[in-house]
Parts: sequence; structure tokens; C-alpha cells
Amino acid sequence: MKNIFLVIGVILFTSNLFAQSFVNPISFVDNELNKQKVISFIKKQVKDDCAAIGMDDPSTLRMMEQENLNAFKELIKITNTSLLKDVIKDCCDIGMCNYATILMMYKEQDKASKKSLEW
Repeated sequence: MKNIFLVIGVILFTSNLFAQSFVNPISFVDNELNKQKVISFIKKQVKDDCAAIGMDDPSTLRMMEQENLNAFKELIKITNTSLLKDVIKDCCDIGMCNYATILMMYKEQDKASKKSLEW
């Protein structure tokens, strides 16, 4: 009987860790387990963010989840990983660790890095 509770506890603890762990798009390995980790992270992150501002209705949650999943799919294709690494660190350090924000900030940083001040 103790073994059953131990197994259930390990499963719940492990699934809770998956739900909370940021999946770095730079080192992403495309397999079913990792895809589920991304989905779990997105669902929890979106639910927490939307609940904090009182907009956690199903329609908003699904829209934001899809936006973050699409952003993640774009992020895994990025080749300038040093810039992406910096953007991820900056966003996550200030509590904005969601893929849509990371992608938006990456695009802005990438665009700015190709410009220079001219008269």
C-alpha cells in the first residue's frame, strides 16, 4: 500500500514539475515528451498570467495558449542563438517568461542590431 502512494506521489510531483518548467527553445529536442512539456508550461504560464489580471475565461486562455505555442515553434527555428539566449534571460529575469513575449523581444532586438545611427 505504501508503494502505491509513493508511486502516485512521484507521478504527481513529476507532472507538476513538467507543468512549471520553462522549456528552452534553443536546446529543444523534437519528441513527444518535450512537446508535452512545452504544452504543460504554456498552459500553466498562460493560466497564471491571465488569472492575475482577471481574464482567465476559456476563450482568452485558448487564444493566448495558441499564440505562445506558435511563438515557440518560431523560436526553435532561430539561428542567432546568442541573441536569443540574451533575450530569454532578460525576459525571464523580469517575470515575462512566455514565448510570445520572448519572440516579440527577439524580433525587436534583431532588427535593432542591424541598424546604426546615421545622419
